[in-house]
Amino acid sequence: MSLSRRALVGATVLLPLSAAHAQFRVEVSGVGLTQIPFAISPFKGADVAPVDLGSIVKADLERSGQFRQTVPVVGVLLDETSRPDLAPWRERSADVLLAGSVTRLADGRFDVRFRLWDVVRLKDLGGMSLPVRPADLRLAAHRMADYIYEKLTGEKGIFSTRIAYVTKNAGKHSLWVADADGEGGQVALSSPEPIISPAWAPVGGQLAYVSFESRKPVIYSHEIATGRRRLMANFKGSNSAPAWSPDGRTMLATLTLDGSSQIYSIDVGTGSHTRMTQSGFIDTEPVWEASGQTVYFVSDRGGAPQIYKMGARGGNAERVTFAGNYNTSPAISPDGKWLAFVSRIGGAFKLQVMDLAAGTVTSVTDTTADESPSFAPNGKLIMYATKLQGREALMTTTLDGRIKTRLSAAQGDIREPDWGPFVA
Repeated sequence: MSLSRRALVGATVLLPLSAAHAQFRVEVSGVGLTQIPFAISPFKGADVAPVDLGSIVKADLERSGQFRQTVPVVGVLLDETSRPDLAPWRERSADVLLAGSVTRLADGRFDVRFRLWDVVRLKDLGGMSLPVRPADLRLAAHRMADYIYEKLTGEKGIFSTRIAYVTKNAGKHSLWVADADGEGGQVALSSPEPIISPAWAPVGGQLAYVSFESRKPVIYSHEIATGRRRLMANFKGSNSAPAWSPDGRTMLATLTLDGSSQIYSIDVGTGSHTRMTQSGFIDTEPVWEASGQTVYFVSDRGGAPQIYKMGARGGNAERVTFAGNYNTSPAISPDGKWLAFVSRIGGAFKLQVMDLAAGTVTSVTDTTADESPSFAPNGKLIMYATKLQGREALMTTTLDGRIKTRLSAAQGDIREPDWGPFVA
């Protein structure tokens, strides 16, 4: 069985033995960065593959902010069966070495194999065999990067996850699904009317979003593989800002059933709804904390938009942001330690990151039109939309703002990215 978005059971683990161009502009700034130097030996047989696997792996690792590539040793040919002399690689200051091979199979698939070595400790870190269809070669490269990332950091890599975003081009609004690097984008839905607020379901494969095709905001869920849609909220007035609970059983939404924008919970199975906020002001943009016990949202109940939190059943709300008079678009890291949001500062909209335990806030961008932050599922990167040199862009940044990358994306106005969950 081949490696695909729906099934990954064709991947074979290679246990340790007894022994194109990158897709990104990676802009590294700041000092004191701790990065693992790595080297990639040219893959044996790589010329038969239509994509440069090594360049994709390199771009993935560098985008994480925790790796940097060293100069490879020229004239050394390795694959996953090699027992390499690691001394020349150590002389090039590489801490880890990746090598492998690509073979075209009789059925048209490719067998991608790789192995990873710890150059410093002279240790074989194992590898995998990934039989893939030609269309899934990029996915195989992302899986390699995930393997390396987890082996060396102890945390799951996010390179084989997916993102969603919305574009407007020539009057057409489109909902896109793409690889985490912005490549391989496919349109899930197009409409002459606006599409906003895409939100991934916790198990992936399904998106909620707001469509104006009925000339009012209505919430749908959309199954990516089949295109099947389900109407989730079409109550009187406006239906907006969908947010799935961590268990997928409840959806939060902003409704205007009683006149003002208030937050409601909607039972995904039955469609029944319960009002959660009772302020009479504008309460909107709800997001769940990963434990499912806390909800963060935006309210102007204090006179200007600020971020608040409340229990999962509603009740009393506690203000979270205090700096400035305009803070919106909350996103909570998967570990619950960080709050990303957008603050208006002197007319500019800038991405901020708050350490929730300490209450300290850091501005992590130099751009002035940031919007819609979304954490990677391992919590180590934040994706957001902005304008860069006058053009719309999707960006990622490390939490300290030191390493940023611009993602490849479709043309037109790019808005409202959302980073999908880990998938099995």
